[in-house]
Amino acid sequence: MKILSTANYLIPFGIFGKKEPSKNDGNAAKPKPKNISAKEAKAMMDAGGSYTILDVRTGDEFKGGHIKGAILIPVDEIASQAEKKLPDKNAVLLVYCASGGRSAAACRTLSGMGYTNVYNFGGIMSWPYGIVN
Repeated sequence: MKILSTANYLIPFGIFGKKEPSKNDGNAAKPKPKNISAKEAKAMMDAGGSYTILDVRTGDEFKGGHIKGAILIPVDEIASQAEKKLPDKNAVLLVYCASGGRSAAACRTLSGMGYTNVYNFGGIMSWPYGIVN
């Protein structure tokens, strides 16, 4: 008669080796940036809450016209400049570029850095509410 060890018997039933997910194991879901419309972004601005408008285009594009109150951090400088210029990782960030591609990339980077309230409202080309120089 063949004798099975306890380990051989219990492993197929999942008794050993099964790890329950832990809230503190570093694998918690990171916050995802949210895509919103220009209209939704404008409503958030008009609501009077605290927010930062972030332009991720180039300096020359910014000088050519930007949304009033926006700060500039070009998309290729987000990783190195965000924590310095945007110290509150729970602040509402309304992010835009020219057409939406760079702002989407910037939002992914910011979310990966731990920013929790990141909103991509696309590009200034579809912003119907006016710009300043």
